[in-house]
Amino acid sequence: MVKVVFLDVDGTLVDYHNRIPESAIKAIRQARQNGHLVYISTGRSKSEVYSEIWDIGLDGMIGGNGSYVEDHGQVIMHQVLSKEDSKNIVDWLKARNLEFYLESNSGLYASQNFEEVGRPTVQAYSKSKGKEDVEHITVRTAFPEMIFGADVYRDDLNKVSFVLNSYQDHLDSKKAFPHLKAGTWGGVGETALFGDLGVENITKAHAIEVLLDHLGASKEDTFAFGDAKIDIPMLDYCEVGVAMGNGGPEIKAMADYITDDVEEDGLWKAFVHFGLV
Repeated sequence: MVKVVFLDVDGTLVDYHNRIPESAIKAIRQARQNGHLVYISTGRSKSEVYSEIWDIGLDGMIGGNGSYVEDHGQVIMHQVLSKEDSKNIVDWLKARNLEFYLESNSGLYASQNFEEVGRPTVQAYSKSKGKEDVEHITVRTAFPEMIFGADVYRDDLNKVSFVLNSYQDHLDSKKAFPHLKAGTWGGVGETALFGDLGVENITKAHAIEVLLDHLGASKEDTFAFGDAKIDIPMLDYCEVGVAMGNGGPEIKAMADYITDDVEEDGLWKAFVHFGLV
């Protein structure tokens, strides 16, 4: 029976040093050789899914936390912010002196001072993920494909991420844009480092439903792997939800199975456990 597998990227497929364990590559390739379908399901936009990930061999992707669905190069769904909302977000962030970057399938577009202002925030995020020598990390090394100096008024945005000067910036963004999905990342609650704004009612679970309908596949044949709170709807929707050992307490509490850490061959071990390889 063909299974459909959905993998979060950061903290699930890719470790906190931005490396893909060889065992994870082996797991995906063998599972696909066995006839199973494997998709990544990530908060990243397509422009952030670098060749090292695609070179593993994948059947497609869900991006932007569910705003984008692709199957074997065919775009199945892509919901973007309206041009009006995109402009209003940029103007609101500029008025509050908040630096930001725009997430699009065509690239990541930085605000005027994001490279300088965002560096300590990017370093703090990297440190929280276990990276060493963070003082040498720059915005350009953390986001090698980021585009600087481009027009920031666009009509192709999946979402917008911005540096939080305080948690109040996130709370105010929810009030300013009640019709959009406001979130944070890089920490829990008031320790969050970034805020973001995207299309409302977008989840990885909804995107999976859209993809399964396109494939004519059954939810009963699905597996989802994740490590973070944002992955919970995906794990809850799929027949089998697997939390990584490095995952947070919320996702571990609701998962059907907990595997080892991403850096301890957790993906491979779970694929073996469930007979995918």
